[in-house]
Amino acid sequence: MPKPVAVREEPSEVGSPKMNTIQKSLFEAEIVEQIRTVFDPEIPINVYDLGLIYDIQIDDDKNAHVLMTLTSPSCPVAGSLPGEVETAVRNTEGIGKVSLELTWDPPFTIEMMSEEAKLILGLD
Repeated sequence: MPKPVAVREEPSEVGSPKMNTIQKSLFEAEIVEQIRTVFDPEIPINVYDLGLIYDIQIDDDKNAHVLMTLTSPSCPVAGSLPGEVETAVRNTEGIGKVSLELTWDPPFTIEMMSEEAKLILGLD
């Protein structure tokens, strides 16, 4: 019977083990689930399925950077919704530092919504 091979994980610059692609995907899924707890108060759809989250970057230290937009620059919850998303991401178990960037490029369109969100709103 062959002996088990010890797998050595490469430490990152700060000493924690690097995450592989699968681990990053699973961690991103946990972050997405947290983001799905945030709803636009005027639309009964969470901000992730609404298409407001453009990108989530995760590094090996489980620091997350979220790129998001709002439905319009004059969105009535522009002052609070990004903070709610950032707080939700911080609730992810094991998360490191969290940063959030608001962008208007590309502008939000209903094509960015999930198919489920379009069905709920009768847009499909």
